[in-house]
This record gives sequence, C-alpha cells and structure tokens, in this order.
Amino acid sequence: MNPVLSGLLPFLKSKGLGLLAWLAGILFFLPVAWMALTSFHSEADAATNPPSFGAALTLDGYRDFFGVGGGQSPWPSLVNSTVASVASTVCVLLLALPAAYALSIRPVKKWTDVLFFFLSTKMLPVVAGLLPIYLFAKNTHFLDNIWLLVILYTSMNLPIAVWMMQSFLAEVPVAVIEAAQIDGARLPTVLGRVVAPIALPGIAATALICFIFSWNELLFARVLTGVVAETAPVFLTGFITSQGLFLAKVCAASLVISLPVLAAGFAAQDKLVQGLSLGAVK
Repeated sequence: MNPVLSGLLPFLKSKGLGLLAWLAGILFFLPVAWMALTSFHSEADAATNPPSFGAALTLDGYRDFFGVGGGQSPWPSLVNSTVASVASTVCVLLLALPAAYALSIRPVKKWTDVLFFFLSTKMLPVVAGLLPIYLFAKNTHFLDNIWLLVILYTSMNLPIAVWMMQSFLAEVPVAVIEAAQIDGARLPTVLGRVVAPIALPGIAATALICFIFSWNELLFARVLTGVVAETAPVFLTGFITSQGLFLAKVCAASLVISLPVLAAGFAAQDKLVQGLSLGAVK
C-alpha cells in the first residue's frame, strides 16, 4: 500500500467518525430546534404545511401557557412535578445506596439472582398494574395526592437505581472501607462519608436518570391525579382539546416543561459522563 495512503487512512477514519457524530447530534437536535421555533409562531403560522420558517415571531404561545390572558396557571403543576420528582429521587437514593452496598461491597449470597429479581419488576407492563393501584388509591383515599406519586415513582425507579449503583459501588476500594471500620466507623458513617463521596459521579448519574423518569411520567399521573396533584405532563395534555391541537401553545409548553430536565442535565453533565463510564474499563 502507498505510504501516503496508509498514513492518510487513520486521519480519514477519525474525521469520518467525528463527522458522523456531528450528523447524529444535529439529527437529534433538529426536532428540538423546530419545536422552539414553532413556539414563537402564531397558531395560524404554526399550522401551515409546509411550515413557514420566515413567519413573524410572537410570544403568544408563552403568554397562553403562563395564563397571562386569563387561562389556567401552570405553576401548581410545575410545583407538583418538582415535589414528586425531587422527593422520589431522594427516597430512591436513600434506599438504593445501602442495597447496592450489600450487593457489591458486602455481597449477599446469590446476589446475581437478587439483581435479576430487581430488574424483573420492570418487565411488567405499566398499564397492567394501573387498575390495582387505582383501586388501592381509591379505597385508601389517596387519589389526587402528590405523595402517592412520590411512593409510586420511588418504587418504579428503585430497581434501576439499585442495578446502576451496584456497578458503581463495585469500583470503590474495599481497603478504604476496611480502614474506616478499623477506625470505628459504623455503617451509616461508612456509607455517608466514605462510600458516597467516592461514588459521587455514579450517584449523580443515577439521581439524574431517576429525576428524568419521574418528571416525564404521564400514565399514572394522568389517571391518579385530578386538580390538586396534577403534574406538568398532565397539564401539557390540556392543550389538546376537542377544538383541535394548538400547536404553538403545545410547543411553548413542551419547551418550558423540558427546561428543568435540560438544566439538570447540563449542570450535572460532567458527573453524568463520569458516572456512566464507571466500570467500563477494568
């Protein structure tokens, strides 16, 4: 092979992979950019086919979303989503950390079977458990209660959190834990002051994923809540009415509701990358 060509192939290969990554990123970003642009159009311009990219920009969609013209305010729904997502994520971390510790650093017998059992709970279709949970909530007077969603989201995200954190905590040096125990540290101290700081990237990645799953959940929130505990995704479905789909309002609402997840992901992106890469290289 020509020496010039053999030296050029690795360069072309690396540039080709980089170009492919950029194209994939642009393809994923295009729907978000389209949604953002549509949210600044009037309903008449947003409904045109093909879309009118050069149409006049307006903030009417955002005014309607925030109830400036006398519509329903989104703030109670946003607060409910924040409470349900943050509270359930905190509960998941408090329960998943000692469980993952028992399955990785101090493994119990047949720990792989335990992990499979945790993951098998996610194999049941969500809609299959909807009716029993609805009847339970109705008989216990828990319908339209935000704390019911906190309990549900905690139980739904706990198996994934235990599975993820088990692999993260397996990277914690056992010698560090044994040194802390020799110094008299008990299990809560070991978990809080030794294990948690070392596995912080993995914990942050797990927390972010659990927060996203809870924030975006719609089915249980749609069925089990009404007015008091209505979440942001349920509020978003209110823009789809019998009169039609108000596309500009839906895009504006979707963009605003997506901002907390985007902000959390941007703020924790370094921890997310470190956490998801833990255990990848031995």
